[in-house]
Amino acid sequence: MERIEAELFTDGGNGAVVRMPGRRFPGVLVQGDSLRILRSEVAEVAEACERGDLDEARDPAGLLLENLDALLARYEAALREHEIPRPY
Repeated sequence: MERIEAELFTDGGNGAVVRMPGRRFPGVLVQGDSLRILRSEVAEVAEACERGDLDEARDPAGLLLENLDALLARYEAALREHEIPRPY
């Protein structure tokens, strides 16, 4: 394990916006349990689509979009607050 210093642009909770050394733009820290939840939501959507059950895919797809939108909004708010242009 290597110890480094990183720039923290938000509080240190889940979805923290952090810039690692040597990187131009910050990223979003996703805790392992939250990453697993996102992965499970994607798997539910994929499995329902494979079965052709779009109605069953709709709910987990909506949750996935909601979670990703929240992370993106937090990221963009941190960039605005620190006057960093978006990388996209």
